[in-house]
Amino acid sequence: MAVELEFDKKPALLQSFNDSLIMIRRSSTHIIRNTDQLLGTFFQPIMFLVLFTAVFGGAVGMALPKGVSYIDFLMAGIIVQTVSFGSTTTATAVATDLKRGIVDRFRSLPMSNLAVLNGHVISDLFRNGISTIVMLVAGLFVGFRPNANFIEWLMIAGIIILFTLAFSWLAAIIGVLAKSVEGVQWLTFVLVFPLTFASSAFVPTETMTPVLKAFAENQPITQIIEAVRALLIGTPIGNHGWLAVAWSVGIMAISIPVAAWLFKRKTTA
Repeated sequence: MAVELEFDKKPALLQSFNDSLIMIRRSSTHIIRNTDQLLGTFFQPIMFLVLFTAVFGGAVGMALPKGVSYIDFLMAGIIVQTVSFGSTTTATAVATDLKRGIVDRFRSLPMSNLAVLNGHVISDLFRNGISTIVMLVAGLFVGFRPNANFIEWLMIAGIIILFTLAFSWLAAIIGVLAKSVEGVQWLTFVLVFPLTFASSAFVPTETMTPVLKAFAENQPITQIIEAVRALLIGTPIGNHGWLAVAWSVGIMAISIPVAAWLFKRKTTA
């Protein structure tokens, strides 16, 4: 009997992978079955795109380089803003699981402690992917004309995926630390709002005050936006490409172990 049990036992890495797949499926199913959340995935990015184009297009367009339309300038900023706010759903999902006690049930099973976090992070990657595709299609209808070739589209996808994962893991930390699901909303807002609006998402940094310009040009959101924008409209990418990757990898390198440690500490207390 002991020999049979030993034979059936899976390697720890494979077991952790299988557990994560189950949690990814669980979280993804919640997205599909949650109609309100699914509709938000489709309509929120379109609303942002149309409103910002209509409100700021005339004023900001005059400050752009010759030959660059505001919709072409805006698209990268709207994509990154949507991904930023969308990634914070991880925090809400983690906090909800902790508050409802579902994690306590998982603890009674022989499953990886990191699987729950993996499930929420990867499912948010799927949701943000849907939002990005919807927004690109909507952009084509309102005048967006990208100049990216196939290789550049792959680079854009890679940068967005890295950034989504980085921000989702950062949001997971907030979800673990928050005292309530309601508290998650203002905590994530305080994190994401200044970074997205004090960036080059909607206006060129040259139009900002010196202090705000210095902050905007040296924070991660701007580097991601400028890298994606350059690849989309065919302008020189400069240092933005490697800085975007460096910021994303750096955030993940810190956030993943911190989120895992905090989650384990909270669920085993």
